[in-house]
Amino acid sequence: MNSALAAESSINAREFELTESEFLRIRKILKERSGIDVDQSKRMLVYGRLARRLRALGLERFAEYLALIEDPLSAESEQFQNALTTNVTELFREEHHFEMLKSKVVPAALKAGAKRLRLWSAGCSAGDEPYSIALTLARMPELSGCDVKILATDIDSQILEQAKAGVYDVERVSKLDIEQRKFFSRGVGANAGVARVQERLRSMITFKQLNLQGPWPMQGPFDVIFCRNVVIYFDVPTRERLVGRFAELLRPGGYLFMGHSESPSANNEPSLKSCGKTAFIKLPGPESR
Repeated sequence: MNSALAAESSINAREFELTESEFLRIRKILKERSGIDVDQSKRMLVYGRLARRLRALGLERFAEYLALIEDPLSAESEQFQNALTTNVTELFREEHHFEMLKSKVVPAALKAGAKRLRLWSAGCSAGDEPYSIALTLARMPELSGCDVKILATDIDSQILEQAKAGVYDVERVSKLDIEQRKFFSRGVGANAGVARVQERLRSMITFKQLNLQGPWPMQGPFDVIFCRNVVIYFDVPTRERLVGRFAELLRPGGYLFMGHSESPSANNEPSLKSCGKTAFIKLPGPESR
């Protein structure tokens, strides 16, 4: 039995039957609405996550579920997107970007006379990235007279609520150094196993739901845009289109930080130039957007 037939047999032996045509319909809806492209290798993941929704709704067949989600205005449409959004993150993931923010980006902006900094975490997941940005900037006394604001967006409404709360397992926070841990308040009693980001960091961040495939209400310009390990789930033309949109919202001299497997898309954007490990700077002059 080949791998495709084996996967089909494995799925059909489960609680719900997921036919090939139903999987293709799910794949089409997800790509149209979010830009995320899931191939056959993700079929079991799709089954597992959506099977939970069928159980929650008391449905017996994927055909019934598809009838719900094919209406983009249905209440289940958002739950569908939330279920299939991958949220893998950690505090100070790919730490070289935060080091570059501290040692190069901010000093250059201040030297140029900047009185404000605007940063965007696109695909912020559970908040690890924007809180890492805020923590980096909060430890720079030279920014005390600067107006600093961070926008954090994600398509997943449930993960955004978690991000806004800023509550993490103590074990997760314990990996930080002693100075970084001072920005978290540890719970007591029933909350002894968690720590919450202090208000001084939370107040720097505005969390908003945003589908990167849809309209962007913000006008910029941004000094820095973090979009890391997000567009990896999109096809190449979609990645390149999004990079172009990011470039439009960067000020000349602004920075775009991407994930390792995504950075080739930025190499094709004429207004951006590689300036470090998966880091790009927007060029001044006629090439910039």
